[in-house]
Amino acid sequence: MCLIVLAYRVHPDYPVIIAANRDEFYNRPALALHQWGPGPSVVAGRDLEGGGTWMGVHPNGRMAALTNYREPGVRITTAPSRGHLVSDFLQSPQTLNDYLKKIQSIGSDYNGFNLILSEGERWVYYSNRGGAPQELQPGVHGLSNHLLNTPWPKVVRSCRAMKNHLSSHRPPDVESLMQLLQDSAVPPDKDLPQTGVGLEWERRLGTVFIHSPIYGTRASTVLMVARDGTARICERAFDHDGFAGEVAQTFTMPAKPPGGSGACP
Repeated sequence: MCLIVLAYRVHPDYPVIIAANRDEFYNRPALALHQWGPGPSVVAGRDLEGGGTWMGVHPNGRMAALTNYREPGVRITTAPSRGHLVSDFLQSPQTLNDYLKKIQSIGSDYNGFNLILSEGERWVYYSNRGGAPQELQPGVHGLSNHLLNTPWPKVVRSCRAMKNHLSSHRPPDVESLMQLLQDSAVPPDKDLPQTGVGLEWERRLGTVFIHSPIYGTRASTVLMVARDGTARICERAFDHDGFAGEVAQTFTMPAKPPGGSGACP
């Protein structure tokens, strides 16, 4: 996952709204969004190379999402797959605090990552490149391949779009949030980050939705959790040739309290 926009307790009827894009090489195999087991189970896509996932939910109220931290030239070739940080949490019997303690103790074993975790009322962000875990406050938060709310153009642009959508008079809807994720506008060169991949790739990676000959947005995912616990998750898959299918599931999670208000960072 290379872009996550989380609206936490911003809308009074939907305390949790996530719009996220997973960017990856087209030749890396993956399964689309599905339920991983019988009965109440993880709902997520699956990375068939690493075995984990980039974003998922569990009907017990757990939610998690991951992005890689971009640092060219810094790579542990023997590191475990970062996708297991998401899938392990969703299936873990440990509390959120205990899981975070474990991840902090082994974080240096992994290549750079950003992790957003929730077990209901709490949302926590942790990066093995960013210090201690951070409790998220109500508001619109954006995450790409640097630390939380780093003002990269795609983060600023998508957070602004989310805020505008939620401040309109119409109810939030999946289609509008999907349109947010399809934004292919290229930022001016002067606004692009300098992460060591060269200007050509900074331009390619600087858009909300990415498409290049070998790498691009593979999945756009929208999750909306209502106050009564009704959760709807929708994923649109893409390959080199474009749209490749859509999957959606609706289920019940523990009910949420009325939403608060927050401002886009």
